[in-house]
Amino acid sequence: MKPWGGRFRHAADPAAETFTSSLAFDRRLWPQDVRGSEAWARALERAGLLTPAELADILKGLGEVRRELEDGTFPFRPELEDIHMNVERRLVEKIGAVGGKLHTGRSRNDQIAVDERLYLKDAVAGVLAGLGDVQAALVDRAAETLDAPMPGYTHLQRAQPVLLAHHLLAYVFMLQRDRERFAACGARADVLPLGSGALAGAAFPIDREALARDLGFAAVSPNSLDAVSDRDYLIEFLAAAAVTGVHVSRLAADLTLWATAEFGFVELGDEFATGSSMMPQKKNPDVAELIRGKAGRLSGNLVALLTVMKGLPLSYNSDMQEDKEPFFDSADTLAAILGVLPRLLRSLSFHTRRMREAAAAHFSTATDLADYLVRKGLPFRQAHEVVGRIVREAIDAGKGLEELALDDLRRHSPLFEKDAFDAVSLEASLRARAVTGGTAPDAVRRSLALARTYLTR
Repeated sequence: MKPWGGRFRHAADPAAETFTSSLAFDRRLWPQDVRGSEAWARALERAGLLTPAELADILKGLGEVRRELEDGTFPFRPELEDIHMNVERRLVEKIGAVGGKLHTGRSRNDQIAVDERLYLKDAVAGVLAGLGDVQAALVDRAAETLDAPMPGYTHLQRAQPVLLAHHLLAYVFMLQRDRERFAACGARADVLPLGSGALAGAAFPIDREALARDLGFAAVSPNSLDAVSDRDYLIEFLAAAAVTGVHVSRLAADLTLWATAEFGFVELGDEFATGSSMMPQKKNPDVAELIRGKAGRLSGNLVALLTVMKGLPLSYNSDMQEDKEPFFDSADTLAAILGVLPRLLRSLSFHTRRMREAAAAHFSTATDLADYLVRKGLPFRQAHEVVGRIVREAIDAGKGLEELALDDLRRHSPLFEKDAFDAVSLEASLRARAVTGGTAPDAVRRSLALARTYLTR
């Protein structure tokens, strides 16, 4: 019999019963559900709604239920719709009618909300640890490459020289913002909804503040309607996951490009690449490509839940049952990405000689030549025009900047002296950008020191 069967004359249609069941995916919430039920039983006893003996029986029964769930012997019953009713029905089977007192003052509406928040808090802790692992790998690789120049790109065209360490540290700072977003999401989720009932609040003297302390929540929800209808905490998690997905996808895109023969900047460890079933010479960056691809799932899950929630009246609606699969999928996808990415990063072999050669080519220090003229007193816009003509002339002659003679420069401006060629060397270009956040070696060392502080938080 359904827990709500008293109101109905007819049994559920089998197709409808299957369609409305959430057990297939919410069963993973059983640790949180049992934990919440134990805390609720203690709250009922504090309110005088259970005797100490009844509380002891319920806690003993829930302990037996927990052990069955842990060892895989729990008899799940799909007709009971969800994990909540499966746990409650099994409790009653074990300890008798007193188990039916557990649901006093409680609704599945506030029950699922507390289960999800507990699950989310654990998921956030895992994501924060995983992001820290990726940052640690990037910091280690950056420390190894402080003297390795490479081309920086805009529009996927060579732009100016940067240090490889500078490029790798860019992702450390991106991921730090991700950590801050997840931490803020976890803090906002750290609010107890249990005790809100179906929508109007429990009709019994439940000490919700004591209940919050028992379950490890920092605060108690101030409005019962909001508590049972809110899924902001999941939306925020999915939003943070989507942004993280964008960041790791961009990193993966860099690696897949750098691993091509056309770039030749990096080789992935054999453990993180695959071959071709047809072409024996191939070494494919499948792990990086899949990281890039899975970012689409993370973005799609956010859009899915936003679409579910956007038009719902207060308070709870069954549409909200659709919140779990996107949430669980994003949590699982992130865990998988953050589990493999640090290992992938540590497997990389950087071809720093090839990077250095590329960094010095294709007029990458042309801006430095314009900056030289600025230091001589020429306004930058005029300097830009002068150097643009020099570059065009060099291209026509099939030469690089370093191959031009001083007379070639002076035809375009009398401000050029012999030291102009010193200004356009690769090392000079890097040293010049010594501002905070720049790619000069000293500036990058400061950034590296800052990045290391993130690893201790």
